Amino acid sequence: MSCKASIELRDLKIETQIGTYKTGDIIPDSHLLDLTLWVDSNLVLIAEDKMSHVFDYDPLVLDIARLAGDCHYETQERLVSRIVAACAGYSQIQALEISLRKSPVNKHSGSLGVRLSLDQEALSKLRS
Repeated sequence: MSCKASIELRDLKIETQIGTYKTGDIIPDSHLLDLTLWVDSNLVLIAEDKMSHVFDYDPLVLDIARLAGDCHYETQERLVSRIVAACAGYSQIQALEISLRKSPVNKHSGSLGVRLSLDQEALSKLRS
């Protein structure tokens, strides 16, 4: 029997500036982040209700906010890459999936984004 565990962050509205727009372009009014972190199941299936037994994701959320506001980005891909690098700094994270999308895209509707998945091997390569 296998046991898998993940921590999921959904629809996090991040304050960032992405893209270069000219007059008449539709400028997104929101950027939403989804992040799934796979961790050792022992960090979720716990016997005692203590922070020392779980992955403390609050510092990572602060890192994401800092990276988002750090500079003006030309592309969503660059911000995603920097967030992935920040995740790699946490040894508890074994694999991850990240998605960043902006809205609206056309006529005040739709969203457009990028998604990236890294398994344990890909994350290990990034760490080295």
